[in-house]
Amino acid sequence: MRILGLSSFRHDTAAALLEDGRIVAAIENDKVARSRTRGLPEGAIRFCFTAASVKWEAIDLIAVATQPLKAWLRRSGLRARRALLAPVASAYYEANELSALARSLNDLRVLRKHSGNAPQKVLNFDEHLCHAASAFFPSGFDRALIIVLDEDGDGNSGTVAVGEATRIHPVHRFRFPHSLAWLYSQVTDMAGFVPHQEEHKAQWLSLEGSPVFKPVFLKMLRGSRGLAPHLDYSYFNRGLAQRLAFSPKFYAETGLSSDPSKLTDDERRSLASSVQQACVEVVTDLVEHFRKTENLSQACFAGGLFQNPLLVAALEKNLNPQQIFVPPAPGNAGTALGSAFLAWHRAQNSTRTPVQFSVYCGPRFTSQETKEVLDNCKARYAVQVTEDRKIDAATQLLLDGKIVGWFQGAAEFGPRALGNRSVVASPWAPFVKENLNDFIKHREWFRPFALSVTEEDCDRYFEASRQCRVMNSMARVRPDQDCLPECFMLPNGQVRLHIVEQQTNPLFWRLLKHFGQRAPAPILVNTSFNLFGEPLVLSPRDAARSYFCSGLDALVVHNFVLSKAATRMFFPNLPSKSEEEKKQTLLSSSAPTIGS
Repeated sequence: MRILGLSSFRHDTAAALLEDGRIVAAIENDKVARSRTRGLPEGAIRFCFTAASVKWEAIDLIAVATQPLKAWLRRSGLRARRALLAPVASAYYEANELSALARSLNDLRVLRKHSGNAPQKVLNFDEHLCHAASAFFPSGFDRALIIVLDEDGDGNSGTVAVGEATRIHPVHRFRFPHSLAWLYSQVTDMAGFVPHQEEHKAQWLSLEGSPVFKPVFLKMLRGSRGLAPHLDYSYFNRGLAQRLAFSPKFYAETGLSSDPSKLTDDERRSLASSVQQACVEVVTDLVEHFRKTENLSQACFAGGLFQNPLLVAALEKNLNPQQIFVPPAPGNAGTALGSAFLAWHRAQNSTRTPVQFSVYCGPRFTSQETKEVLDNCKARYAVQVTEDRKIDAATQLLLDGKIVGWFQGAAEFGPRALGNRSVVASPWAPFVKENLNDFIKHREWFRPFALSVTEEDCDRYFEASRQCRVMNSMARVRPDQDCLPECFMLPNGQVRLHIVEQQTNPLFWRLLKHFGQRAPAPILVNTSFNLFGEPLVLSPRDAARSYFCSGLDALVVHNFVLSKAATRMFFPNLPSKSEEEKKQTLLSSSAPTIGS
């Protein structure tokens, strides 16, 4: 049975194709379109069909992670209640909701037409139920608590459910606007970042500040209904509208200016830290409450709020890290997988089958396709005829202090670069963090870079949970380890970590191991391979464009190696160094790098 799973049509749209319980293809539409998109993810659907060599006629079910009419009724109910207090704002938002409803209904009409006008083939699921399915079914847990928190999923801001075997039973729902994620977006805007896009910047900025406004945010979030998120409307304007919806009461209690441009850097850091810590406390209390009432030890988390690795790391302090699961794509894109899983278990109506899912389920390209792109670009390259030679060449580039674009295999599904569409560098190269920030990523100084390490070597250097395999949590550097440069360490010894398993990504694992034979440790800096403001690269053409338009020193794409400057490129296997030589390797390197 083939099931096409689609996310909701509002933002971060995606498609996934399930064949007999196995995900064979999945990708976000933004990566295909190379820009932010809404509506039907046509580019992602085309990829899924191409990967499986099928057409619309071969699809048995189409599962969509939204129920537009129910969502519209829930949102309209809020605006109707606020209409007397803010008639203009309520009318404006209601008009937008009607427009969004019309677009969603038209997208569903298009899907029904593709399905041969067979309405039973198109299934609509509640968006939060799809979030829950995307976390529970791949978790491996037989019975678990499921917490879904985002800004607005079909008119809901949160759902608490219990997953058991093939069923997910909602226990409690939080209606919009009682949303931690919506409040986080308001603070993101106030801190000077783009709301609904740059919450990750506010998240990392929170590490630099003191949570002096946390009591205000807790009063704002808890209202008068106990532990569950419930906004106190007195802290917001009547219409819950405008760019910043905070009321004079909020500014009076915090002592902050209502003009964001007049906030000091310290105030912005404190705002970010305060809302982060308030969210951590509210979510922790919520999880503990429902774990006790439902008598459950294991927990799954999904929804946009859980793309925050600092929040997940804080939850791990209070729970057993082995009893927590966050999917690789906890945001809206992940609901494409969740809707497919729900449709599969509903169609099977039998015992639960293990979900076979690899995060590397995006497009892959042949060497010939790559060669055609490079030749079209008039690029000069060296061809490595074996994997050993390719890894030797990449290792030498890294040892020479070069920053390398690493493009291999199938693209990752989800927001993280996990070793197939990555920019890698030696953490011991001179000025590596400055070069990455200034000439490639063009991003703020307080945002950390991830480090990749092999699974076997992880415990030697770090304390980390399994969530670090997809960078959904944080790790800590072991107190007895001092080989890691301090510029990659965050407060309290935290580090953003990517654990690489030999089974799931053997080529990147081999690169780390080979590099570790000549470097102090098998650790590489790993950041996303993309130009500023763009999604992760998807195709060889995207990779070549990003390489030539950025400060990357070199590119390894399939068996082709490109370098912008002369380097010591030799291809025999590199000899291993002794432990004493490793201590000195790279620490005194004077290899030239960009900006050095």
